Amino acid sequence: MNNPLHIVKAVSFSILALTLSLPIIADDSKARKIMEKVDARDDGDRRVSEMEMILIDKRGSERIRKIYSFTRDQGEDTQSIMFFLEPADVTNTGFLTYDYDDSERDDDQWLYLPALRKSKRISSSDKSGSFMGSDFSYSDMTSRDLEDYTFSFKKEMTVNGHKVWVIQSTPRNDDIIKETGYTKSIAFVRQDNYVVIRSINWVKEGKKKKFMDMKGLEKIDGIWTPTEIHMTTKKGKSTQHKTILKFNNIKYNQDMDESLFSVRRLEKGL
Repeated sequence: MNNPLHIVKAVSFSILALTLSLPIIADDSKARKIMEKVDARDDGDRRVSEMEMILIDKRGSERIRKIYSFTRDQGEDTQSIMFFLEPADVTNTGFLTYDYDDSERDDDQWLYLPALRKSKRISSSDKSGSFMGSDFSYSDMTSRDLEDYTFSFKKEMTVNGHKVWVIQSTPRNDDIIKETGYTKSIAFVRQDNYVVIRSINWVKEGKKKKFMDMKGLEKIDGIWTPTEIHMTTKKGKSTQHKTILKFNNIKYNQDMDESLFSVRRLEKGL
C-alpha cells in the first residue's frame, strides 16, 4: 500500500461482491495490525519520477506511454499529478488526485483530455473503470481506508526468497465494492519491510481476476520504492490484458510549488 501515485497502496485492496448485503465478518486483529503497518510505512514525500506505461493486449501487441509524475504530502493528505508526454494521441493528457486521510471524505480525481479542452471530475460511480486503458482502475490510483475492510490472516509463505504474510481483505458494505470494482483480495506482505509485493484481486464483473506482481523494488534515499509493477487481467487461465508500470529517475524531497497540484495547472500542462 505505497505510493507511486498510490498505485501500490491501492492495488493490494480488492473485494468480493455479493448480490445481497454482506454478512458481518469478524476482524482478525493480527491481520489488521499488519495492514496498519503497511499503510503507515514511509513512502516518501515530494517525489518526482518518470513513468513508462506499457499496455499489452491478449495477442501480445504493445503500446507504450511516457509520463511524468509529482506527488507530495499535504498534512495528512496526499496530492498527485501526472502528465502524459507520449505518444501523440495522449500528449498533454493529465490526471490529478487528492487523496484525503479523512475516511468520511471522498477522494477527488480529475482527468484532463486536451481534445475536449476541459477537465472531467471522476465520480465515485466511475472509479471502478479502467484508467487510461490500463489494467489499473481509477480507484487503484488512491489509497484505501482500512476502516472500510475486515482482514483475515491466511498463512505465512515465501515469495521470491522473501517471507510474507498472506492477508485477505473483505469489504464492510456494497458501496465499497461498487466504487472499487473488486470483490475480494489476497495481499502478500513482505515481513522485513511491510511492502505488498503481490496480490490477487477478484473483479466484480466478468468473472475475472487481476494479478499484481512487483517486479522491481529498490531502497532509494532510505525508502523502499517500487520501480516496476505488473498488473495482469485473466479470465480463467487466459490472459485478457496486461499493464507494466516502470518508474525511472525517482527523486524525493524535491522543491514543488503548491500551484502545481491544481486543476488550473492540470489544464495548462507540464
